[in-house]
Amino acid sequence: MASGWQHFAYLGALVFILLTTLPLELYLGVRVWRRPRRLALTVLPVVAVFVVWDLYAIDQQHWFFDPEQTTGVLLFGTLPVEELLFFVVVPIAAVMTLEAVRVVKTHWVVGDEAAPEAVSR
Repeated sequence: MASGWQHFAYLGALVFILLTTLPLELYLGVRVWRRPRRLALTVLPVVAVFVVWDLYAIDQQHWFFDPEQTTGVLLFGTLPVEELLFFVVVPIAAVMTLEAVRVVKTHWVVGDEAAPEAVSR
């Protein structure tokens, strides 16, 4: 039987991830949260693919979630809400980390930078 706070273990881990990457936005100015369209275009495909994958894996009994470590709120009857949040939070943290490296290492090229202005002669 789960103790009072154990049901929030998964949710607590997600909150911890968000809180530990928030300084990247506040102090380094990575501007991830200030570009919601770009962030959504990055995160939504990940969410879609992995939610479908999880639903299939749960249905096939390839894995399950410990009900003692989740809130008990289920989406589609089987998917803990924390799992959906995981597919949102972790990619956001990854994008924030990538953008933080760009801020610190200005010479580091990822490949989505704006093209330099053409020089006319």
